[in-house]
Amino acid sequence: MYEIRIHGRGGQGAVMAGGILATALVLEGKYVVAVPSFGFERRGAPVSSYLRFDEREIRQMTNIYHPDCVLCIDPTVARAVNVFEGVKDGSVLLQTTSKPLGDFQLPPQIATVGLCDAVAIALDIFKRSITNTIMLGAFARTTGLVSLASLQAAIQKSEFRDAGLKQNMAALERGYNATEVHRIERKVAA
Repeated sequence: MYEIRIHGRGGQGAVMAGGILATALVLEGKYVVAVPSFGFERRGAPVSSYLRFDEREIRQMTNIYHPDCVLCIDPTVARAVNVFEGVKDGSVLLQTTSKPLGDFQLPPQIATVGLCDAVAIALDIFKRSITNTIMLGAFARTTGLVSLASLQAAIQKSEFRDAGLKQNMAALERGYNATEVHRIERKVAA
């Protein structure tokens, strides 16, 4: 089973991103459980969403405490919450940022990092910093766990069907193409 924790801020679409990714994975024949996190969140407050998928049926419906992948759709959310809490060895980090890899302090469990300046792309396309579909493109590019075509089909099935469909399709593709993927080489102690 592969587990993903999505971090963002209220109003940015972290829960919607989980739903679109879940639909794309189902289209590829995977079993998926998406667990949205609702509570006292308000616009701008840190929020998270959870998704797990597998080749076989999933019965676990809990939040994700030990993710294989952390997807941050907001560049500042790591200042408010520990996005690395509980990450497994060999994990993937996807980060909305304009900073280079060298500016990040990564725990030793992180093996792959996908960096995308999604805010700049969002401001260009949407005229506001809504980065969720952009970062789904970054997820596809960095992990290879879902195809861009399946994400496009999922967006067509989403609530973007009418308003914003063309923009979100462009955002997804630009996120995919603009993401820098880094493999982290860790030195093993003798």
